[in-house]
Amino acid sequence: MIRFDDRGLVPAVIQDAETGQVLTVAYMNASALQKTLEGPDVWFFSRSRRELWHKGETSGNFLKVREVTADCDHDALLVKVAPAGPACHTGEQSCFHNAVNDSEGESASGPAVLDELFDVIADRRAHPRAGSYTNSLFESGRKRIAQKVIEEAGEAALAGVDDEASRTAEEIADLLYHTLVLMADAGVEPALVWDELRKRRH
Repeated sequence: MIRFDDRGLVPAVIQDAETGQVLTVAYMNASALQKTLEGPDVWFFSRSRRELWHKGETSGNFLKVREVTADCDHDALLVKVAPAGPACHTGEQSCFHNAVNDSEGESASGPAVLDELFDVIADRRAHPRAGSYTNSLFESGRKRIAQKVIEEAGEAALAGVDDEASRTAEEIADLLYHTLVLMADAGVEPALVWDELRKRRH
């Protein structure tokens, strides 16, 4: 009997059945697990959209189920798969491709920080915290969030025109943050945006 957490979820480690490489870690609820067991593909539960997620439906990089096992406590799953393409939205075969050294224990760096920040924002949406600015945005509604994106875009553009590098960086950071909040509220996974950007590398 699988032991789901208080949110009805269980972590699932996805492993290449042939090479043994760990590809990604995601979450399943009871429905996602049932669909995965039925096959042929892996299903997850999207915590940000709060709905079932057929892995590969957008990218075509499906994960074909080969074996599903539980750990000794029945509160984590190991799913062995045959991947039909890269498992990571970045285009890497595995999500685990960032080396960690002694000076890098605090947080993600570079573009990966966007995924980290989105996860925090999605968690705030699912588990509101008193006094959180992110939660105050969600409470204000999507139209207000969209207005903030427009405001921040204007401020970023003006800073860029004024050729103020540090202020431009701050304003672009504000724009990206509010855009991620809008994405979370609209149920748009970052992977969808990264896929669109990947198409424009011409």
